[in-house]
Amino acid sequence: MPIRLALVALLVGCLWSGWLVQTHLSGWASVLDRAETVLLDLRILINGPRKVIDDVVIVAVDDETVAGTGSYPLGQDNLALLIDKIRQAGARALAIDILLTGNAGDGGSEKLATALGTLPAVIAAAGQFTVEQSGGSYLPKPDKVLNPLPSLRTEAATGLVNVSTDTGGTPRHIPLVFATRDGPVPSFVLSATGRYLGSDPTLTRDAVRLRDRLQPLDFAWHLPLNYYGPGETFRTLSAQSIFDGSFAAGALNGRLVLVGATATGVGDRFGTPFDQILPGVEVLATGIANLLDGSALVRNSMIRRIDAVVSVSIMLIALSAVIFLPLAQATILYLLLVGVWLVVITFAYGQGYWFNGALPVAASLPPLVMIAIVREVFDRRQTSRFAVANEALSRFQAPGLARRIAEDPGFLLRPVEQDVAILFIDLAGYTGLTERLGPGGTRDVLKAFHTLVVNETARHHGVVLDFMGDGAMIGFGIPDARPRDASDACLCVFDLVAAVQDWIASSDLGDDLSNVRVGGHYGPVVLSRLGHETQQQIAATGDCVNVASRLMETGKAFEASVALSATLISSAERCTLDPPRLESVDIRGRRQNIQIALWTSRQAAALRSGVRNGRDPTAAHSEP
Repeated sequence: MPIRLALVALLVGCLWSGWLVQTHLSGWASVLDRAETVLLDLRILINGPRKVIDDVVIVAVDDETVAGTGSYPLGQDNLALLIDKIRQAGARALAIDILLTGNAGDGGSEKLATALGTLPAVIAAAGQFTVEQSGGSYLPKPDKVLNPLPSLRTEAATGLVNVSTDTGGTPRHIPLVFATRDGPVPSFVLSATGRYLGSDPTLTRDAVRLRDRLQPLDFAWHLPLNYYGPGETFRTLSAQSIFDGSFAAGALNGRLVLVGATATGVGDRFGTPFDQILPGVEVLATGIANLLDGSALVRNSMIRRIDAVVSVSIMLIALSAVIFLPLAQATILYLLLVGVWLVVITFAYGQGYWFNGALPVAASLPPLVMIAIVREVFDRRQTSRFAVANEALSRFQAPGLARRIAEDPGFLLRPVEQDVAILFIDLAGYTGLTERLGPGGTRDVLKAFHTLVVNETARHHGVVLDFMGDGAMIGFGIPDARPRDASDACLCVFDLVAAVQDWIASSDLGDDLSNVRVGGHYGPVVLSRLGHETQQQIAATGDCVNVASRLMETGKAFEASVALSATLISSAERCTLDPPRLESVDIRGRRQNIQIALWTSRQAAALRSGVRNGRDPTAAHSEP
């Protein structure tokens, strides 16, 4: 991939991931939150339920209580009686998750206020929001607060019971502070925890101090909830059992008691990872217990910064892998990175840390897909160009050699010696033809001749190694030797002579081209790459090549069209030739004479005529 395109891809990836990371660091809600909550729920379910502390007990206004008292909501006198019995049972503090905003109709307001004043207590208030708030680094601001009766507020503290839910309705945070028109107001959870501990918690920049312990918080003093389990994971007593004294002795002694409605059709319900209808009082109990035992999830600015660094790192590594590695390897690396991160954050959740699983995927996957598509398009274009170039370049080598070089780029980097049959062929009378036809006509003649030579050679499993004007050098056993190389060469010789003669006759070139000459020999040659380091060709060199070339010229001296060495003929085990003439000749440059077989053009054509008529004098036996 071009470096400019790679840099553009990295820039786009950085801009995309930077926008997502900035949204995450600012704490604003985004479309990723839904995916993150799904991954978070998976982590919660993988780690399973946790043991809850027994400092918090729920007294539920349930169906049994409604049936026993005969009404809902509880009258203020019944609620005052319930509080007295809870105090008598030794409760250390009381938190009432019931909105006491008006007279219940039984005239018990004074009695209720008196009961509330007998022990540390907090009663619920609720904020009303006309516009949904999406979080961020600001305190939630209710448009209106539903407060308890003034007479009750003088005897007990108040706290807002509102929780922060995700898009699926699951409470994920509890705001510990709200910005109302009357100033900052603590949450129900924070007030109840303070009443139980006997000292008000204090807020630092990104934590809440509980006596001598700091509990990290998310943006705007939001407490990330860490659920313990399904409904009634907390010890839960029916309010009716408190009225009739049937609860276990010591069940409330020294504990924080939450009073809330769980009766059918009353009270709020929330879906959680462990329970789809968890009563709101248990959500509040979860927040209080998280503060008391220090098990609230840690998701502060440091955790978010780690999320950001990991997300950008995965994006950069993934994009770099796609740019520099094969797509398959890059994909495996990316999946491995994401998989490792998911395993790490699942383990970290078990230790109380809430890292983001969706952000790294969202920050890296779109740029990764984009660059992968661009890379695929670019690679396909390059492959197409390479294919065209390879096809064009392969025409400068025999197809068999071109395929071998493409499959094995190191082919013949070291010279190889092997036995090969070599043929040389050229046209007699070519010089006069070029003078008559001129360059254009001569080129057409040569092209037709070369096409004929290539077709006949390929049909007999040979390779045209070089074209030399009106001649050609042909090899059998290149690039790999075969047992029938010599036989194929002999058969090809006579087919070539017959085909060339037919071509000369059919193209009216007989006045210029009088004959065709072929010389052939069989023996060891050296196959190697010749030329410069940057410009090479495959070449066959050695005595066998020299002899074959000389035999073509020698045949001319004997007025023969074909001159084959006895070595070639004897090596052709799959065919039997009966040469009409044998001669022992001197070959220039060689000390020893060589025996050769000679055929005139008419004899060579007659030899192949027998093949066309069904009688093959060159074949020792039939072959498939």
